[in-house]
Amino acid sequence: MAKKGKRYRAALQEFDRQKFYTVEESMGILKGLATARFDETVEMAVSLGVDPKHSDQVVRGTCILPNGTGQQVRILVFARGEQAEAAREAGADHVGDEDIAKRIMEEGWLEFDVVIATPDMMKVVGKLGRVLGPRGLMPNPKTGTVTAEVASAVEESKAGKISFRTDRTGNVHVPIGKASFEADQLEENALVFLARVLSLRPGSTKGRYLNSVTVSTTMSPGVRIDVADVRARLR
Repeated sequence: MAKKGKRYRAALQEFDRQKFYTVEESMGILKGLATARFDETVEMAVSLGVDPKHSDQVVRGTCILPNGTGQQVRILVFARGEQAEAAREAGADHVGDEDIAKRIMEEGWLEFDVVIATPDMMKVVGKLGRVLGPRGLMPNPKTGTVTAEVASAVEESKAGKISFRTDRTGNVHVPIGKASFEADQLEENALVFLARVLSLRPGSTKGRYLNSVTVSTTMSPGVRIDVADVRARLR
């Protein structure tokens, strides 16, 4: 196991890693732990009581964080004609069709964070599955990234829309802001995201659904959140 740095070890002295904190307390702790020279990302990890081996227990969705993510999102839109122009006017960073698909395939160009496509362009985008799929960039109707309303999709992504899906072990990892955010902004983002996750509970799950919630900054150890506090706040 790699040896942790001095900053990480010092952070461990600032709070009790065995304790469960309220959402409000955890965000305040994170603000104090963010001491890097860059604006660290605040990340949330949620463990769910699901079995992703069963397709009906895969938790997948989107959520618009009220205070955004604090990240500059580069958006690529596959569209033609009026829809391409609408995407540009909405703020898309790259817009094209076969030309961009060819660039991705032949040059390995991947200077984008979100891919949106109109339904008629999926024949082109489908060929990029081996490149976009493993990176979580493949457009999908379930996440609103395959749509005729490209302008709205671009605006939502720029405003702080995040997509999430359980991994093989039933965990979900998402950014909920930056360390430069006020603690109450992080708290609000966290609760909106958790409410969305709770609303997506599969009907086939048994027993406890929300197992654990942890937050951390890019360089800090994780701070555990009291699940009971989450449930109380979201009633």
